[in-house]
Amino acid sequence: MSFQAYLNTIKSKTGKGPEDFRKMAEEKGFSQGGKLKPDTKAGEIVSWLKEDFALGHGHAMAIYALLKGMKNEDSL
Repeated sequence: MSFQAYLNTIKSKTGKGPEDFRKMAEEKGFSQGGKLKPDTKAGEIVSWLKEDFALGHGHAMAIYALLKGMKNEDSL
């Protein structure tokens, strides 16, 4: 599955896009200035997304990669 397919599925399931998740991560204190804080662990993000949005591990990790800056909306 391509990264874009992950984002599309997440949007279909949650109604939220990348900017929404960036904003929510900031509100939850995981990020600051659009970047994840150095002490934010992948497991924290995955737990949040599983609990609040019922995302599976792979989809939650896609959002983590997005928040971490490893991937972006244009990634394949």
